[in-house]
Amino acid sequence: MKGHAKKAAQEAAGGTGLLGTDSSPSTAQTRSPRSRVTGHLLIVVLGAVLAVTTLEGCMRGCGSSRPPIHPNYSMFNQPKYRPYGASAFFYDGAAMRRPVPGTVARGHLVEDPVLESGKSADGSPVASSPVAVDEALVDRGRDRYGIYCQPCHDERGEGKGILFQRAKVPTANLLDKRIRDLPDGSLFDTITNGKGLMAGYRYPIRARDRWAIIAYVRSLEKAQAQREAAR
Repeated sequence: MKGHAKKAAQEAAGGTGLLGTDSSPSTAQTRSPRSRVTGHLLIVVLGAVLAVTTLEGCMRGCGSSRPPIHPNYSMFNQPKYRPYGASAFFYDGAAMRRPVPGTVARGHLVEDPVLESGKSADGSPVASSPVAVDEALVDRGRDRYGIYCQPCHDERGEGKGILFQRAKVPTANLLDKRIRDLPDGSLFDTITNGKGLMAGYRYPIRARDRWAIIAYVRSLEKAQAQREAAR
């Protein structure tokens, strides 16, 4: 009777069995069906994410003889013509079209022919610059001269720059009387189109800056003439 009473007391208090171990079912055995479905669903989602990441990496980096698959087409994948490509749409078979007659490229509108060419209406070089010469223009010319002209013509304009010093490349002396007697339009034409071994600077130097260089060169010539007169 005492044994039965002791067992009943243990069961009522949630105690242990005969061997002193927990007599409740294990956690695995008591897991609900819903928790099992949630676990399986989580595994499936993680697997899908891993598969998509792997496929995306292959689409971007794996080599293939076929074009890559892009789920989201970007602008660089759109149908378009390449420069100088062929076209079956236009009658001449060329993809690139000629500009409309009279078209002027941006930044290339010639509003003042004398300013852009250095020549008068009859085609002769203008005697003097069409740009008003002031201190600001001369300073601008000094800056441009130091960049584009000084390596050959040197700082004083005597034609003894680095090319002459190292390679004995003949360079014009801008202080020479022959240069001083030239009209400004001739100097502009030489700067624009080049002459002899000198390359043209039509594109690196805009027209107004070419006139600024001429203004600075004239200031060098004037200073040289004053030195000669003072001797």
